[in-house]
Amino acid sequence: MTLFEKIMAGEIPSEMLHEDEHCVAIRDIDPQAPVHILIIPRKPIPRIGEAEAEDQELLGHLLLTAGKIAKQENIVGGFRVVINNGKDGGESVPHLHVHLLGGRPLSWPPG
Repeated sequence: MTLFEKIMAGEIPSEMLHEDEHCVAIRDIDPQAPVHILIIPRKPIPRIGEAEAEDQELLGHLLLTAGKIAKQENIVGGFRVVINNGKDGGESVPHLHVHLLGGRPLSWPPG
C-alpha cells in the first residue's frame, strides 16, 4: 500500500482540500512554493508512463481538478502543474499524482 493509499484510507492524517469519487487533493508536506498541492487519483497508477488508454478520462479529470483548486486557492498570477515520472524525473512516491504549484513567480527551466 502506497503512502497516498494510506492517506486516502485515513491511516495517515492529512488535510483534504478536495475529495471526489476520482481523486483527492492535499497540501504537500515539503512545499516547493507558497501553494503546493498534490492531486492524487484514487486508482493506484504507479506513474504517468504506466497509464493506459482507459485512464484518459481520469487523467483529464486530474488536470481539470488542478485548475479548480487553483481558483479556490486564489492563485491569480499563474500556476504550474507537474507530473514526475521515475527516479530521474523526481518521482518519490510510486503512485501517480499531480503537483499544483503557485503563489510566487516560478522560474524556467524548473530544476
